[in-house]
Amino acid sequence: MEEKKYLKWYNKVGYGSGDIAGNVVFAFLSSFIMIYLTNTVGLNAGVIGSLIAVSKVLDGISDVIFGSMIDKTHTKMGKARPWMLGAYFGCAITLIAAFSVPTTIGRTSQYIWFFITYLLLNAGFYTANNIAYSTLTALITKNGKERVQMGSIRFMFAFGTSFIIQTITVDLVQKLGGGAAGWRTIAIIYAIIGLISNTITVFSVKELPEEELRDGNTEKAEEKYSLIGSIKMLIHNKYYLVILVVDILRQTYSAIINMGIFYMTYVLGKAELLGTFSGAINLALIVGLAFLPSLVAKFKGYYKLNFSGYLVAAAGRGIVIVAGYMGNVPLMLAGTAIGAIGMAPWQGNLNALVAECSEHTFLQYGKRIDGTMFSCTSMGLKIGSGLGTAIVGWLLDFGGFNGKLAVQSQSCINMLHFMYLWLPMLINILVALLLTQLNVEKTNEKLRAQKAIKTK
Repeated sequence: MEEKKYLKWYNKVGYGSGDIAGNVVFAFLSSFIMIYLTNTVGLNAGVIGSLIAVSKVLDGISDVIFGSMIDKTHTKMGKARPWMLGAYFGCAITLIAAFSVPTTIGRTSQYIWFFITYLLLNAGFYTANNIAYSTLTALITKNGKERVQMGSIRFMFAFGTSFIIQTITVDLVQKLGGGAAGWRTIAIIYAIIGLISNTITVFSVKELPEEELRDGNTEKAEEKYSLIGSIKMLIHNKYYLVILVVDILRQTYSAIINMGIFYMTYVLGKAELLGTFSGAINLALIVGLAFLPSLVAKFKGYYKLNFSGYLVAAAGRGIVIVAGYMGNVPLMLAGTAIGAIGMAPWQGNLNALVAECSEHTFLQYGKRIDGTMFSCTSMGLKIGSGLGTAIVGWLLDFGGFNGKLAVQSQSCINMLHFMYLWLPMLINILVALLLTQLNVEKTNEKLRAQKAIKTK
């Protein structure tokens, strides 16, 4: 029997466009915060990396807290949409502040300014907004195909936005006056764009009534369970833990790749190549996402498709390693694109997979904790991106990087080769191994059969 359809095409596009807002924060921050702080403000890369790592401890805690708060929210707008709308105003303010470190205060004060604004942005406002946005996948439709389509459209917007930001930002900063003033102005522009996009998304969809989400079961509509109880359910869901670890690794990978501006500047000799490589990644991902719904149908689910995709991703990065030592930029671009295509399935079906993971908890315990469950996407995003950025800072410092030098030492060049060429491939291999443990769909089918639950 065909699944009930809940969304029109404009609902799916409206939802997907919300990742414009997400990536004018995430792509801008992950790609340029380090080079802004080292080359413009003059801060030490190793210290920055350490501050980011410390912030992620608090950041990880806030993800589960906000997820639980969303689960317990009951308003006319629903559970997730109020959080998504309100939190983005804080995102806009703190994004601007992060790229507005005063040049007239002392060095210690500059580190404190960065740490506070970065922490508020990531652990607070961006967390609330991003978890709410991801949770909407489970709250506006119960149709598995629609969830995959939403994920595909969402990440097309995400990668398109990332590509544009990574391509135009460096030139725009110079055209806007360069230096600290240029970075501050571009941050203001991106914040305004994000506010507009986020608001459009919030009002383009509508959450389903809670009774419908519970398949008509109203008996447990008022159930109450603590944050600790929600965490216990998460810990006992092994698929949640696998998804969380995989997403942390994936975001660590992305952060390291996004920091490729150091490799482009000091190894390839052209900072503008960051946009070219970003194009190879994001255009390949968009192509892969366009075919994702049909691929999910062909592979009969997510399990085999995700695993096969990451084998391709690892092979693509292997090509990049060989081409990198040859100094063959076109071959590096080809390997980069192949690797990105392999990563497209996971990117597109992540939210649908988390919704399936949330369903696993519901089948086991009869309780819906969608917001808490979707905290793994935000937690993975922020811990992974922060860890990746921190690793870059530590490795740059260990390699002897000096932002005031036009030509770096050989030890720094060797470190850039390791950081940009080898680490991404090693991460992809590890992700492929973890994906062998993520067949949640088959497990849910067995649970439904045991409980005599018929899928619609």
